Amino acid sequence: MLTMDENTDKPEKNVFQAVAVDGSSVRNIRETKKLTQLYVANVVGVTTDTISRWENNRYPTIKRDNAEKLAAALEVSLDEILRREEEPPPAEEPLPPPSIRRHHWLLLILLGVTVLVATLLLSRPIATAPSAVRWLPTFGAPGEIIPVQVKVMHRDPGTGGIIVRVQLPAGWQLVNASPRPATGQPSGGEVKWLLPGGSDTSTISCTVRIPRDAPLDSAASFAGKVVLQSGDSTRTENIGGTGKVTVNGRHWADSNGDGRIDDNEIMPAYYLTEEMKGLGLDWQTIEAIWSGKGYTWDKTRREFVVIP
Repeated sequence: MLTMDENTDKPEKNVFQAVAVDGSSVRNIRETKKLTQLYVANVVGVTTDTISRWENNRYPTIKRDNAEKLAAALEVSLDEILRREEEPPPAEEPLPPPSIRRHHWLLLILLGVTVLVATLLLSRPIATAPSAVRWLPTFGAPGEIIPVQVKVMHRDPGTGGIIVRVQLPAGWQLVNASPRPATGQPSGGEVKWLLPGGSDTSTISCTVRIPRDAPLDSAASFAGKVVLQSGDSTRTENIGGTGKVTVNGRHWADSNGDGRIDDNEIMPAYYLTEEMKGLGLDWQTIEAIWSGKGYTWDKTRREFVVIP
């Protein structure tokens, strides 16, 4: 997965900025929608290990912002992934002696202020999830074909057609796509799709080739927009999700960039390759690297060399 991580591995000190996520619900929703941990992790901006810990309820709470991003990645509302627990009724307490009732009044006032602050913090509006989310691998090598996906959420059944515009990095070439983009050659690296309206989620899967002369340790940026039509009006939104690929001689399936494809990386790569079958991804090389001890990048021949 991504080498970046977040501070959700520890419970939040400020409970008003944290929420309890039901890991079982997260896993069930993800598997029902056939989303991989790799995809969800990229949208949220964490590692697959973090997603696994959330799904296994390893932490009592996570950041509210991350919970909102997680709900957006799963294409559900935040309420659908929150943990629901019944609070036990408060125990009856005897009436305090008159000598300490004044202290109890002070505590009640402090508690009231705390509850008011918590209510204001938790009642803030949930961030609106983007209508389209892009997934990219973390790494790639010069001349390699890598996968790119854009998931478009149709939230309004009355929405008309949707135009998706994907801006490729300079010199990067579109190899194949499903569904097929608009006819004609891409202009200035921009590829366009016209999708019908409806209430289902649409997925655009495409493969692009990194230029063979792309410099190592460089970062290539993707951009894009969606144009949504509703009645006689239209609105334009940026595509969310990941937007950069690091060109460093690492295979796209090697998500943590350690020079091998391990058991945690082979299954997401397999599912994605099967989903994008016929679009040009090289499964044989992925399987060979996984079966061996790793791989290196031959700068002269510009190809992967498997370590048996």
